Amino acid sequence: MPAYGVRSSSDEDGLIAAWFSVEFQGAIAGVFRECSALGSQHDVVTYNGTSEKGMQVTNKMTGNLKFNPITLKRGLTDNQDFWEWHKTAAIDGDVASARKSGTITMYSPKREAVAKWEFHNAWPSKVTGPTFDASSNNVAIEELTIVYEDYRRTQ
Repeated sequence: MPAYGVRSSSDEDGLIAAWFSVEFQGAIAGVFRECSALGSQHDVVTYNGTSEKGMQVTNKMTGNLKFNPITLKRGLTDNQDFWEWHKTAAIDGDVASARKSGTITMYSPKREAVAKWEFHNAWPSKVTGPTFDASSNNVAIEELTIVYEDYRRTQ
């Protein structure tokens, strides 16, 4: 075991999540401040039974697989692509044509792609406009929540 503070050559540094891009259908969708909640989880199904010796046993199995919605945040611009996409799905009710696949790519400080996740059949379930505060110098942030049917890490 190496001494305290000494790294072995097999140690790897964690990846810094400060620089990333999000693409939909192969086109970069913009510069985002934050991307959160990509992931999945299984429901846990619990059922009680009896063993051969008459003892009560609790068994746990995997239930339905759920994918967490992705939340994207960016500075408000004159680009209305979030709103148009949301309008197609939510207001016009055309979810089928609103569905898009996409990729989230994380980059190293040297601008090399170090991790990628692909998601499929995504559509916007929520758009939130900025909070207005005349006493603040903060950038106005808009938020897009998308739901999707499948994702996997590809790099």
